[in-house]
Amino acid sequence: MHRRRRTALSVSVALLAAAPLLTACGNDAHPGAAAVVGGERIEVSAIQAQVREVRDAQESTPDGAQLVKSTGQLSQAKLNSMIFDRVLQEAADEAGVRITRKEIQTTREQAAAQSGGEKQFAAMLLQQGALSAGQIDSAIRREVLLNKLAQALGANTMTPEGQQVVLADLTKTSEKLGIDVNPRYGSWDYKQVRLGEAKLPWITQVTQQAPEQEPSDA
Repeated sequence: MHRRRRTALSVSVALLAAAPLLTACGNDAHPGAAAVVGGERIEVSAIQAQVREVRDAQESTPDGAQLVKSTGQLSQAKLNSMIFDRVLQEAADEAGVRITRKEIQTTREQAAAQSGGEKQFAAMLLQQGALSAGQIDSAIRREVLLNKLAQALGANTMTPEGQQVVLADLTKTSEKLGIDVNPRYGSWDYKQVRLGEAKLPWITQVTQQAPEQEPSDA
């Protein structure tokens, strides 16, 4: 693996860690929904589709069995990312932040070049970030948008103070939207802007000095 290049797209590591499995049932006020964010549903079927894409990609690799075993909380991780994306987009809209397809493509090309090419880049993201080829652009979009939001907020995310500025803005946006999660996936932590106890160090996406964290699934 290209460990020296891992900060090129730190989202590749950050997206893998997932919430511990929570089995509480409770009353499902939104049948078929994994979560409702700002009144908009995230369907269980959408989570399942993303998981299937990753599993198919993992199983096609020589070390597929180990990859599957190490990503046992994948449904929670994917839901976590989908909720976070909606919160981030709302915060960006409020800040007047926009990104273009060109910015996403340029960032992807640069990251792929640093990783030895598109094939190696995709393989790295599958192993380190549990991302299928079709999910890479969404992850890069998240990275670019989060960086631009930080810039719009005047936050230096190389410092703890800057990170807290971004976190506070996303917390405020989360609370405004209101996030209702199906109990089987856990609950949304508004202060940490993540699903339950998810070990998702999203702030490392904009902090290259942050310590790299290996994926872990309890």
